[in-house]
This record gives sequence, structure tokens and C-alpha cells, in this order.
Amino acid sequence: MTKQTDIAMAKAVNTDRDWWRGAVIYQIYPRSFQDSNGDGIGDLLGIAQRLPHVASLGVDAVWISPFFRSPMKDFGYDVSDYCDVDPMFGSLADFDILIATAHRLGLKVMIDLVLSHTSEQHPWFIESRSSKENAHANWYVWVDAKPDGTPPNNWLSIFGGSAWQWDSTRCQYYMHNFLTEQPDLNFHEPQVQEALLDVARFWLDRGVDGFRLDTINFYVHDAQLRDNPPLPVEERNPITAPAVNPYTWQDHLYDKTQPENLAFLRRLRSLMNEYNAAAVGEVGDDQRGMEILGEYTGGDELMHMSYAFELLSDHAPDAAYVKSVMDHLHKVAADGWACWAFSNHDVPRHVSRWSLTDAAARCYTTLMMCLRGSACLYQGEELALPEAEVAFEDLQDPYGKRFWPAFKGRDGCRTPMVWEPSNQNGGFSAGMPWLPVSHDHLNRAVSTQEQDPSAILHHYRRAVSFRHAHPALRNGEMTEIGTDGTILHFKRSYGGDTLFCAFNLSHDPAAMDMPEGVWRQIGVELGSTTAAPDGKLHLGPWQPALALQANA
Repeated sequence: MTKQTDIAMAKAVNTDRDWWRGAVIYQIYPRSFQDSNGDGIGDLLGIAQRLPHVASLGVDAVWISPFFRSPMKDFGYDVSDYCDVDPMFGSLADFDILIATAHRLGLKVMIDLVLSHTSEQHPWFIESRSSKENAHANWYVWVDAKPDGTPPNNWLSIFGGSAWQWDSTRCQYYMHNFLTEQPDLNFHEPQVQEALLDVARFWLDRGVDGFRLDTINFYVHDAQLRDNPPLPVEERNPITAPAVNPYTWQDHLYDKTQPENLAFLRRLRSLMNEYNAAAVGEVGDDQRGMEILGEYTGGDELMHMSYAFELLSDHAPDAAYVKSVMDHLHKVAADGWACWAFSNHDVPRHVSRWSLTDAAARCYTTLMMCLRGSACLYQGEELALPEAEVAFEDLQDPYGKRFWPAFKGRDGCRTPMVWEPSNQNGGFSAGMPWLPVSHDHLNRAVSTQEQDPSAILHHYRRAVSFRHAHPALRNGEMTEIGTDGTILHFKRSYGGDTLFCAFNLSHDPAAMDMPEGVWRQIGVELGSTTAAPDGKLHLGPWQPALALQANA
């Protein structure tokens, strides 16, 4: 089979240009999903082995966190070769098996592209730092020191300290928004943009259906290198970085989210359109996350969907908070498309973060499946796994080591997936896992929950199925968002169908009036109730009410 034929087949896989709209996406963290060779680290063949479980949830796609060649200073988010698989995860041939397996199971595959920075061991950076005159000299953000030898401005790194690192070969500073080993690419250099578009095309030709774009608003920096202004204490809203990190003390006007970024995103969207591929962008900003989401996903020329951190924050989403998030989204991003997530590989698992009971976890799952937008589930979320306790001596995350103990890093949400409880490794590996398996997780293993009809795993399947059964939930408008005490309620409408959704986000019973009209109860399998003879909707703790309006 010729290369041209392979490319034609890759482009032909996706026929629905809007497959991503309202999709449910399952995030896989490769190091911790399934180890197939006993070295204690998850790999691509392990993912392929476990994809039937993912498909059984009814999700539309998987998002696979980075598996590219990397020195693993930040566990794959420091890329040294964008177009190859790190041997720890397998090979390109293994990736082809994964793609084929996913497509056979009806799953799209989205991969995590880290375009804002590379590893310091990437050949581009090795050449770039070697002199001020070479083919890659301008591919990274190099700046002379101030006359007193200090960095060019006050920009800070998310991982702590200055965003500038002195290089004694070029006698200049280079920019790094994250670790010093993660130098930022210079998007003001046209060749950089061309090279990254080539990377995207490489994977699209290999059959991927889209991308998760890491730190999508970090690509372009202010060419004038202006200082960020301080952020008043009362305006600080630490979401993307812990409060103990002074990164949260600045208003990040100039080190990210520059208008020139939009031109690159349009070029990337144009490329993806050739393949009917889609992208979800990660927007990292504490003050303007929703606004950026709206700016980056509005219309048909930019990104398909993005997520901000409002529902990934520590703020427990009671009815008033969820309403405020949805109202703000409608105000600043009415033409955009959100992708909601409660947990991912960067934040403590939401069951622990919000101190949820099992009933509360079920209610929030149902709520997510009823929100307008797409949705991301993080591996193990379907088991209601709590955040794992990881001792300092077992810690791997450099972020946690830097700010311990006030911030314990991200390892607690990255511990291995638990498949069966018969050994201390939970069926993840025959060897010693790279992070210890939490004993608290073993009794929530997949095999255990499969045998228990009341387990939350089955609730996730029912909730995803309910979403797919009602096009109004996947594609419809969201209107009449309101609260009645602890009850959040709204309507979803599409193609002549209108659904009423209400959720008692509380440990106490609550009641409200049903909206006018004739309604038929749906979602009984999700614990939904309906109006009592008195015309009121009586909801127990953490109970939803789901109803379909009868046609006139």
C-alpha cells in the first residue's frame, strides 16, 4: 500500500465533520493505564489491551496524554521528538495497533500535542543554543540581559521562579513558562509555525482524529517583552497554579494570550479540516479563562472546543456557582464551545477535591452529561477513585517536590489504574509500578464494580447512554438557567424536543415548582424523579429530575 493511499484512508475515516460536538472524551494517562511488558510503566499496547473497557462506557473518543520521545523531566510534556514514540511506551507500530483497535471499537483517537515548548534535548534547541547564527537560532525566545545582568522582565514560571534561564553559551536568557528544561518556542518565527503544522500533519496522516492542545494560550508572547502588572490580592484566583506560587500574583497580560495566536490557530484549523479532525484546547488563565475560551472557539475558523478551569478548581460547584459559570459562559462565549471536565492529570481527583459522597458523585456525573458542550472523563473517574496519598519519598512530580508540603503535586491523581484487586498492583503491572497503587483504590477496581449492579461504574455507562439518547443534550441550546435554593435547573432544546433538567446539589431534601407545560419523566435509571400531586418537584439529597416536554 502506498503512502498516498495511507493518507487518503486517514482522511476518509472521519465523515462527520461535527463528530466532536457534544462528544464524551475519555482521557488516558499512558504511564498509568496498563503496563503490557512488566516494567512498571504503562504503554501503548497496554492501552490497546484495555480499550474494550473504554468502549463499554459508550464514550466517543479517547484523549491520550503525551507518549512522544522525551527525557521525562515533566513526564512527556517535554518533547525531544514530536514524530516518534518514546521506547518506554513502545513504537510507532504499536501506535498503529492502538489506532486500528480504537477505530474497530468505534472510538476516535485524540493525542496530546505540546506545541508551546519542547525539551531542552530537542535537536532544534540543541542547535539553537549553540550560537546566535544557525538555522534554528531564532526558533526559541532568546533575549539579552538587562545592563545589570538580570532577566529582561518580570515574567514568572508556573513551576516557580523566573521564566528566564541564563545560557552561558549564547550569553542570553531563554524563556520557559514551565521547567527550565522546557524552553518556549518562538511563534513569531514563521519557520516554527511551519514545523509544528508539519508535526500535526504527520499524526493526522497516521490516522489520529484530533488533538488535545496543551496550554493553547501560551503559544505567543508579547514581542515587546513588557512587564506583567501586579494583581491586587483581592483579585487573585489561584486555579492554574497553587496559591503558594507567586505566579498567581501577576496579571498575565503579556507572557501569554497574545492576539497573534489567532492567526496560527486558523492555520491549524484549516489543516484539520482536511481530515475532519477536531481539537480541544487547554486554556490556562485565572482571570480570563472563559473569555479566552470564547475567543478561541467562536465561529468555524478557530478551535472546535476548549476548556477553562472553572470546574477543575477547588470551588465545590453548588447550584449558585454552576449557574454563575454558565451565565458567564453565555455572556462571553455564546458562540464558543466548551469542553467540561471535573478531573484530569493536573488536579486532585474531584471526589476528594470536593469531598463528595457516592450519591454526590453520581449526581455530578449526570449533571455533566446534561451540560451544553462536550465532556472529558479522566481515567478512573468512572470508578469514583479518590485522590491517592503519595509519600514524599515516592513522589515523582517536580512540581510537587518544589512546593511540598503546601502543594503536593500531581502524582495523587496519576497513580495506576486499578483493574482487579487480586494483587497489590491492581492488575496494572506484573512489575513494580512507577507510582504506588493506592490501597484505597483496590476495592474500587473495575472487575469488582463490574460484578456489582449498584456500582458507580454502571452509573457512568447509563449517564453517557442517556446523553447519546437525547440529541438535545448533545447539540441543543441551554436556556432558562436558574436556581431554587440548592436546586440548579435549566432546559435543553433541539429539533423540536425540550428537556427539563434539575439537580439538587445538596445533602438535604429540596423542592421547587415544575415549569409550565406537560412533562414526561425520563432518566429513571439515573435516579430521576417527577412532580408530586401537589405540582411541586420534591428532590432528595443529590437527586436529579429529568423530563421531556410532551409535544403540543
